[in-house]
Amino acid sequence: MARTTPHEPDQSHESAQSHEPAPHDDRPLYGRIAALLLDELRAGTIPPGERLPGERHLATHYGVSRETVRQALEVLRRGGLVATDRRGSHATLPGRPVKAPATPVFPLGARSADPCAVDRATVTWEAPPPEHARALGMAPHRPTLVHRYRSSTPDGRSLRTAVTSFSAVALAEVAELARYRDRADGATPAQLLRAYDWMRKAGLALHHRDAISQVGDASSVRVTRRVHDQYARPLEITDLVVNEQDMLVYEFTLPAAG
Repeated sequence: MARTTPHEPDQSHESAQSHEPAPHDDRPLYGRIAALLLDELRAGTIPPGERLPGERHLATHYGVSRETVRQALEVLRRGGLVATDRRGSHATLPGRPVKAPATPVFPLGARSADPCAVDRATVTWEAPPPEHARALGMAPHRPTLVHRYRSSTPDGRSLRTAVTSFSAVALAEVAELARYRDRADGATPAQLLRAYDWMRKAGLALHHRDAISQVGDASSVRVTRRVHDQYARPLEITDLVVNEQDMLVYEFTLPAAG
């Protein structure tokens, strides 16, 4: 049972569900939610510079009211740990994303060279495309984490799109990826910039193999990427469509970190 304070009217019925801190924690509920959110930020589930989920989503995620979420965000904001952008609808961690120098940014090759490109990425928990399920060794219609990325011009013309499906192995061994299941609503921004870094830190070597093909008669190419670990277990498969033709087939391996 949450403790009621003068700052939290009618919130005694709230709990943080599976995220609830230890029972002896006597901080107000918004303080506990602020601590839980900060843990996720520090763990890299939400990388620095990426927008946080909206208040409604966070309220559902933690099983509390939106007012409690607002108070928790204000605690982090006062501590300089969260900043609000110009539109004021989302919060971001200050600073630049932290990436290991030797690790490519996920999804590899998706970002356009156009400096004006607008990027959007989300995740869903759903059955992957049939060809992805086969490549990952999954039973048909079994759901998994699916990441969708789109880079477009300011006027909406598509530059690059990518669909990635992650395997059961990746979700079982990479804690940062597994945490995204709770936010896989198809609407919350989820760049997953450090996905490859998280895999390496989990002790997985990354073997990438990219195959390039032309998309019909269009001036676009499709890159199909398969990533395995050192035990030949599939980790992810990505279909990337680029409106360019100057692409090469390449293959490389990244050792596990440490």
